[in-house]
Amino acid sequence: MKQNIAQIALVVDDYDEAIEFYTQKLRFTLLEDTVLSPTKRWVLVAPPGSTGCRLLLAKAADELQKSRVGNQTGGRVFLFLHTDDFWRDYKQLVQNQIVFVRDPTKEAYGTVAVFEDLYGNLWDLIGPG
Repeated sequence: MKQNIAQIALVVDDYDEAIEFYTQKLRFTLLEDTVLSPTKRWVLVAPPGSTGCRLLLAKAADELQKSRVGNQTGGRVFLFLHTDDFWRDYKQLVQNQIVFVRDPTKEAYGTVAVFEDLYGNLWDLIGPG
């Protein structure tokens, strides 16, 4: 048997602001933006060069979903962005005004720093060295 996780839904306030953040600030690729109804779109983004899991940007549809925007994991790191060159990407994210809430540290598994997305979700940037 072979399985994989294809997408993870990330609840967002607005499709267009989320697309702009992920494609301009994080340099992700917009893979799909399909209108499904007047209020719903199928929006997929992924890091450059990625062949794995993608993010489905899902606009909050009701008050319960809106209450989860930016805090889908109760304040824990939610997503893990692995890179082949930590310092290149760290410097690019800083230049793009990404807010880092934990400075880079060396761990047994590589160098890691924690940043926030536009809604406050926490991400680990992880790379070698």
